Amino acid sequence: MASSDNWTFEENERFEDALVVFDEKAPDRWSKLVAAVGGTKTEEDVKLHFQRLVDDIELIESGKWPLPDYKDEYALRHNH
Repeated sequence: MASSDNWTFEENERFEDALVVFDEKAPDRWSKLVAAVGGTKTEEDVKLHFQRLVDDIELIESGKWPLPDYKDEYALRHNH
């Protein structure tokens, strides 16, 4: 199985989409999330990825991690 540190963009997108469907009250939530990601992760991988997402959200909401300035990033990429 792949390491929890090696999530592809597609796996992460499927994971986040599945979180909307399988909330904390869903029976067998973790195994359903594993299946939704594509079966390439273990339940422990999915739980760790979820906790990292929660931690990131808490940092952003607390103001300890700034949101990216997408406008400036776009300008840097497109102004040669």
